[in-house]
Amino acid sequence: MDDYRVLADGLAADIAAGRLRPGERLPPLRRFARDRRIASSTAARVYRELGRRGLTVGEVGRGTYVRSAAPRAEAALAEPAEARIDLELNFPVLPEHPALLAKSLERLVRPDALAAALRPVGPAGTAAARQAAAAHLVRAEWAPDPGQLLFAGNGRQAVAAAIAALVPAGERLGVEALTYPVVKGIAARLGVTLVPLAMDEHGLTPEAVRAGAPLRAVYLQPALHNPLGMTMPDPRRHELVEVARELDLRIVEDAIYGFLRPDLPPLAALAPERTVVIDSLSKRLAPGLSLGFLTAPEGLTRELAAALRSGAWSASRFALEAATGWMADGTAAALEKAKRADAAERQGIAAERLDGFRIRADPQAYHCWWDLPEPWRADTFVAAAARRGIAVTPAGAFAVGTGHAPNAVRLALASPSLDALAEALAVLAGLARGVPEDSGPAE
Repeated sequence: MDDYRVLADGLAADIAAGRLRPGERLPPLRRFARDRRIASSTAARVYRELGRRGLTVGEVGRGTYVRSAAPRAEAALAEPAEARIDLELNFPVLPEHPALLAKSLERLVRPDALAAALRPVGPAGTAAARQAAAAHLVRAEWAPDPGQLLFAGNGRQAVAAAIAALVPAGERLGVEALTYPVVKGIAARLGVTLVPLAMDEHGLTPEAVRAGAPLRAVYLQPALHNPLGMTMPDPRRHELVEVARELDLRIVEDAIYGFLRPDLPPLAALAPERTVVIDSLSKRLAPGLSLGFLTAPEGLTRELAAALRSGAWSASRFALEAATGWMADGTAAALEKAKRADAAERQGIAAERLDGFRIRADPQAYHCWWDLPEPWRADTFVAAAARRGIAVTPAGAFAVGTGHAPNAVRLALASPSLDALAEALAVLAGLARGVPEDSGPAE
């Protein structure tokens, strides 16, 4: 069992036994982490797990409290709690994909091929891997230079290496005010200060980048933004690139979901001299297939490679060889094409089941953003959904800084079957049309 679940079980037992009373405030995350000698990210997972179980309520900046009413025993879905419907994490793996991937792996079980795959490899990978990746990562009119490609163990490690190479400890990294939560943990470990930058309906604003200066770099997701699901329009892309040149900023572009919009080039097509493009196989193929890509601007390859080595973030040779085969023989392209169709179908289901609510998403995204109706609060809604066997993520998980998070949740659409997704969204819609069972003390 994961450590965070063991800790959550202990707190749940304290609540059940009355040692933690209804309405009692739990310690702030940092103090809880310090007292238990765990990472802040682990503490956050403990608190989220308690919320999913319907045991606590709260809001970012206001604290987490034991619920004032016991969770209802009945569930709106037939699945037992241990078989919850996961709308919290995106695991896009289609039924036919394992067999297709397995067939392509047959070449690696030959003794000669396996012997080569067991040897060590550096951040630059192999010439064959760079050629295959450069051809595979093409988007619209943009194609990476094979000589500028580096490989990480996964996308998270690629992000960490880019930040480590571009932003010295103690310096400032601009990020969208709502961002990929892992970046917060990476910055904390590297001693980098995150500066939340304002967004509008088109994404990060150029004015916010200017107002946030001085910055060493900016991390952003212009395509299929996580969590908002939006895609930045072309005029805004050009404006941001001009501001980056004006302020001499490096750009770390997270393009993990970019394969769902192959018609849209990355910012590197506009500013190749200052943009590091991050990609990975986790969404393209499967979360358990780990390989990250960094496309480096000219002159930065050495610094990025050094960061990969110093952080022990380089890819394994076996993963690199497997991925090279999948990219070269068309397996990866076939899987990605199927996922683009799958994502569009799931967005169609979400649009139908959540009709009438304020939902934001690119029609090709694997997730969407739901601005909740009054009188719902995000954490109360998350707790109510958890009691019905559905896991969703509150806006606070993505917020940077200490201000209040929006009253919204992110729905990850990729993991359940289509039927389970449709049923879960129908349950959530019915829930949102009602009123909270209790507001719980949140002050």
